[in-house]
Amino acid sequence: MRIITAFAFALLLSACAVFDPLVYKIDIPQGNYIEQQDVDRLRIGMSKEQVRYVLGSPVSENAFRADDWHYVYHLKPGRGSIYQRNLTVHFEYGTVARLSGDFEVPEAFYTPLEN
Repeated sequence: MRIITAFAFALLLSACAVFDPLVYKIDIPQGNYIEQQDVDRLRIGMSKEQVRYVLGSPVSENAFRADDWHYVYHLKPGRGSIYQRNLTVHFEYGTVARLSGDFEVPEAFYTPLEN
């Protein structure tokens, strides 16, 4: 009788996997959502305040190099693969010097803003 009960319990427990696709799983977004059009607004020579206005506060600032701001967007959907985009803004002497990461650097980036 115990074997039958254990077998029935194991069968019921394995049936939970059948219902997994029916269970709603939420999307978990984290970080700064940045689009290419936001990056297109950046220009060489912008101050840190101007970059913060355009992109928002960075997810992290490098503890050993305060002139690097990291913008990371991480999306873990309930179903499907993880999506992550990175952008690093490099400052020299308090102004934007270059960009690196997953976004295309626009040609207009190299045209400084006029005061």
